Amino acid sequence: MLIIRCPWCGDRDHTEFNYGGDARVVRPAPDAPLADWVDYVYMRDNPRGAHEEYWHHVQGCRQWLRVGRDTMTHTIFRVLPAATRFVER
Repeated sequence: MLIIRCPWCGDRDHTEFNYGGDARVVRPAPDAPLADWVDYVYMRDNPRGAHEEYWHHVQGCRQWLRVGRDTMTHTIFRVLPAATRFVER
């Protein structure tokens, strides 16, 4: 079972959330070349190990979260509001 610690609601089962995608993808500028937009919309990495993801708490507070998760072990090592950037030490 995957437990996500929502900053507003506390520990919750992952079934209360919807996965929102890779939190590291940066949206291109509106006037960026078409190739940049194709990459942004369709191309995604399939990382192994530590990864940043967006999750939406749809069955709770409805807030977006930025979750640090290991894709091999599913260990969640941090959860922050979506607008917060992780700072590596």
